[in-house]
Amino acid sequence: MSVAKVTEISASSKESFDDAVKQGIKRADETLDRIQGAWVSEMKVKVDGGDITEYRVNLRVTFVLKD
Repeated sequence: MSVAKVTEISASSKESFDDAVKQGIKRADETLDRIQGAWVSEMKVKVDGGDITEYRVNLRVTFVLKD
């Protein structure tokens, strides 16, 4: 039997939402073992002078706990 845990992380990118997700998963993989999936729970942007300067995402990352 497997037991999984969900943890929430935030990530950002100056390029795109897609890049923010990739950077978040890449960083989570350095710390968490056995990542099974993730979903984006929130997307937002930082705006300066009418221009988008940063894309931000909150991710819920699911990983299986070690036996």
